[in-house]
Amino acid sequence: MKTSRLRVPERTCIACRKTGPKLNFVRLVRLSKGNIVVDEEAKKAGRGAYLCRNRECWEKVLTTGRKEQLARALRTNVSQENRTALVQYGMTFPYAEAVAERGLE
Repeated sequence: MKTSRLRVPERTCIACRKTGPKLNFVRLVRLSKGNIVVDEEAKKAGRGAYLCRNRECWEKVLTTGRKEQLARALRTNVSQENRTALVQYGMTFPYAEAVAERGLE
């Protein structure tokens, strides 16, 4: 008797390059008009990129010298307005140490 296993989709964080189940990441998507939005359900149409659910990865891609990583992944320029909104969203996540302590990773 064969047992079928569901394949769990894996994704890679554009900041730290860590791979894992899709549910452990947040998808950012470039919409057709060039706006970049957070796609929590990962269902919106458009070019997407994934970030871990910890603050370090969001800060690394949005506020440090690696700002071009997001633009390259989404194949667009990231406006200051989009960047500000994404930084605010990223600040809602805990730092990686806090996540590891709680065993949520």
